Amino acid sequence: MCGIVGFIGKGNPIQAVIDGLRKLEYRGYDSAGLGWIDRQGLKTFRSVGRVDNLSAGIDAKAEASLAIGHTRWATHGRPAEENAHPHLDPTGRIAVVHNGIIENWAALRAEMEALGNAFRSETDTEVIAHLVAREYAEGCKGDLLKAVEKVLPRLDGTFALGIISSDQPGLIVAARRGSPLVAGLGDGFNMIASDAMPIAPFTSKVVYLEDNQAVALRSGSVEVRKDGRKADFSISEV
Repeated sequence: MCGIVGFIGKGNPIQAVIDGLRKLEYRGYDSAGLGWIDRQGLKTFRSVGRVDNLSAGIDAKAEASLAIGHTRWATHGRPAEENAHPHLDPTGRIAVVHNGIIENWAALRAEMEALGNAFRSETDTEVIAHLVAREYAEGCKGDLLKAVEKVLPRLDGTFALGIISSDQPGLIVAARRGSPLVAGLGDGFNMIASDAMPIAPFTSKVVYLEDNQAVALRSGSVEVRKDGRKADFSISEV
């Protein structure tokens, strides 16, 4: 199993995500990675092995408006730095972390390669970054949430996703189908994670997302969506 953690808003997003990934180590993994946005743009760091290796490679003084992280158990592609998450689009502006398996990834990859896109990894996940980037640049005109919502119906299989763009440093977009994903609601910050354990040290208020729901997280708001429209949601206490 893989693990996802994301944090946006007040506090230290990078450290919060690293601490959260440690709480997901029980799920098993062979590599880990982190993506964050600072004043210079989108940054990533990935490593094979333990979360401690990931933490050691990131400046403890690094600041960010948000961060997403991932622990990977290899399915498509060997355990290697280039196959660890986050995966980027060709421009390096969009980053994706993903739990689950995209069953039609080979056909989607062939479609993107026919358009001239070069791939850096052996994973199914990288096709998501390419598809989102295409919608982001063309049909959705820089709206990350709409771009993700356009891509979701094209994905066969299971997923829990965390997606960020350097153009929108105040937004994390997440979505799920078949793989668990929880949103945590805080005071001046919000989170996502594969289960409530990484969230519990920060807030007791969580939303258990349902299949085929997407969520837009900003530092001061959480918007749950389904089929391109706002959806009602209930808050649980943990």
